[in-house]
Amino acid sequence: MSPAAEKRLLQTAILLVLVVPLSAGMLGASGGPDWLHRGLVGRDLDSHFRYLSGLLLAMALLFASCVPNVEAKGTRLRLLAILPVIGGLARLYGVVAIGPPGRGHVVALFIELGIVPLLVLWQARLARRFT
Repeated sequence: MSPAAEKRLLQTAILLVLVVPLSAGMLGASGGPDWLHRGLVGRDLDSHFRYLSGLLLAMALLFASCVPNVEAKGTRLRLLAILPVIGGLARLYGVVAIGPPGRGHVVALFIELGIVPLLVLWQARLARRFT
């Protein structure tokens, strides 16, 4: 596969993965935790949930900014990747401490601790091919 074709494939993979945090961030920021159908929550938890959803949305938009010229965005991508990996580790701690969450959160955990590190490694490989 040519470097240009691999670049397009990586760009597509990143954009596909970003559907999850972009959607969750927008839904959480605009609708609060109600979209999870978990019942009533207090105003403080709602506020915190919306704030964290806004951070998730911002992080996803920053990841999207790496898509153009992805071969040259390794430093930014690695720095951003720290965020979901640490969040995934916190989520994993919750799995150990109180049990597994619902399916959507398990998917998020897989993205945070599996797919994000793989995308970073793939970007590094692609960057080497462009130098």
